[in-house]
Amino acid sequence: MNTTIQEIDERTNLASNSMFELLLFRLGEARGTNRREWFGINVFKVREILVMPTITAIVGAPASVMGVANIRGEMIPVINLPAVVGCNPAKGLGILIVTEFARTTQAFAVEEVDEIVRLEWKQVLSAEGSGGGLVTSFARLDAGTDSDRLAVVLDVEQILRDVFPLAHQAIPEGSVVSEFRLPAGTSILAADDSAVARLMIEQGLTAMGVPYIMTKTGKEAWERLQAISAEAEIEGKTARDKVSLVLTDLEMPEMDGFTLTRNIKKDARFSSIPVIIHSSLTGATNEAHVKGVGADAYVAKFVAEELGAAIRKVLGA
Repeated sequence: MNTTIQEIDERTNLASNSMFELLLFRLGEARGTNRREWFGINVFKVREILVMPTITAIVGAPASVMGVANIRGEMIPVINLPAVVGCNPAKGLGILIVTEFARTTQAFAVEEVDEIVRLEWKQVLSAEGSGGGLVTSFARLDAGTDSDRLAVVLDVEQILRDVFPLAHQAIPEGSVVSEFRLPAGTSILAADDSAVARLMIEQGLTAMGVPYIMTKTGKEAWERLQAISAEAEIEGKTARDKVSLVLTDLEMPEMDGFTLTRNIKKDARFSSIPVIIHSSLTGATNEAHVKGVGADAYVAKFVAEELGAAIRKVLGA
């Protein structure tokens, strides 16, 4: 037990240094080749790793859902990840990675698990425009060396929405999202590297009647905030007169949400701007660390009305 607590503390403290741990795994040979690429997932999202248990098929399940696994009395859906991304697991599906994403628990069947590597977020490069619809970024595994090893970081939010579309909607049919007004002339600056997450945030903020500026990484959001500050200064205003609130994901290439939040809170130009962290990394440990870096609120993805309530509370509306 003490060892487990120590491991959690160590991984939480990594975020203070803009670092994280990535679990590397293989899905088999890429379609049309004999290459077996590395794929990666943040260790904080992994609940456990198991040798493949018995899978019970489900009538009418989506094609990529193998069935459910009974893991200590909990029925967890099992997704055939090689089938989703188009790989051929020549060695078979031998390992199950049980994950927690945005209030949901699911397991991914993979060919094999390799190792856990410790990386800096600056080693993670955005895949926008080059990685396809299921990839958010590429992690350079050997920064500072001549090695060109890369790990593909999948957009799990997109995968889950593709596999279970009804369970991953920004605004479920029949729900009501309350509208409210931001201070005149201001917008929300949002950052998320997942295309589907950006779409869901946009749908939610639009339903609330809230103007927003959307960015794809923490670095892009930080650069946009500085540009807004420069424009405001020319007009004799401050950044707070333009941006009422920053809404950021945690896991993003180049600059993560923890670093973005720290940058905002330690800069006199922006320190009065509230920051809400909106992440699929759930749990008390992450929430405590969010407060430690100065964020004003934490909201788990994705329930539009809960996000709206957090925004209203932070802004005192």
